[in-house]
Amino acid sequence: MILYKTEEEIQLIRESADILGRAHGEVAKQVKIGVKTKDLDKIADDFIRDHGGVPSFKGYNGFPSALCISENEQVVHGFPSEYELKDGDIISIDCGVFYKGFHSDSAYTYPVGEISPETMSLLKATKESLYIGIENAKFGNRMGDLSYSIQKYVEDRGYTVVRELVGHGLGRNLHESPEVPNYGKRGRGPKLNEGLVIAIEPMVNLGTRDVVQEDDGWTIRTKDRMPSAHYEHTVAIFKDRTEILTTHKYIEEVFKI
Repeated sequence: MILYKTEEEIQLIRESADILGRAHGEVAKQVKIGVKTKDLDKIADDFIRDHGGVPSFKGYNGFPSALCISENEQVVHGFPSEYELKDGDIISIDCGVFYKGFHSDSAYTYPVGEISPETMSLLKATKESLYIGIENAKFGNRMGDLSYSIQKYVEDRGYTVVRELVGHGLGRNLHESPEVPNYGKRGRGPKLNEGLVIAIEPMVNLGTRDVVQEDDGWTIRTKDRMPSAHYEHTVAIFKDRTEILTTHKYIEEVFKI
C-alpha cells in the first residue's frame, strides 16, 4: 500500500533532509586520500545525533553503521571499515536520517584524488540520470515513465543499469511502497500522485549490469569488478511541481562534479 504524505508530513521530511544534507557536507570535507572509511562514518553519526536526529541505517536489519560506504566495484551497502582511501578510488556514500518521526535518504559518489576519465564520465552520467529521472517524476506520470527515462539516458551512453536494486517510497518507514526501478517501460506502473514521497537512486555500472552479494550478507558489487556509481535524492510529488527534499548543495561546495 502506498502511503501518501500530507503537507505537514512532507515538512517534517524536509527538516530531516536538511540535517542529512549538512551531514553529507561534513563528510565530504574529509573524503581524502588516506582517510579511513570508518572515520567518515563517525563524522556522520556524530553530526546527525548532535542535531537531534538518528542515523536511519544504523541497526536497520542489523546494519552496523550510519553510512553505507561502497568503494569502486561495490554498488551499495558496503560497510565502513579500516580501509584507507587511495588515489583513483571512487566511493558511494549513502546516508539516511530519522527526525521527528520521518526518514530522508540520499547518496553521492565521490572521486578520490585523480580518477580515470572513463570513470569520471560514469559518475557524471549517473548523476545526470538522477536529474533526468526527477524531471519525469511528475504528477500524472507513471513510475515506468521515470524508470524508462533513467534507463534510456544511461544505456544511450554505453553504461548498464543495476536491476536487482531499486529506489523506494519512504516516510515513517525507511522503505515503503512503491519500488522505484531504474529501468522500465513508459506508461507502466503506479501513477505518481500528489503526496507521494520517493527516493530515486540510479545505480549504474561501467561494465555489465550483473551484481553479486559478498559474504558479509550486505555488500553488493559488480560481477565483473568494474566500477559502479550511485546517486540519490528524496523527492515529493505535488500537482504543480516535484520538489527535491534532500540536497547535495553542501557536498558540491567541496566537490565540483
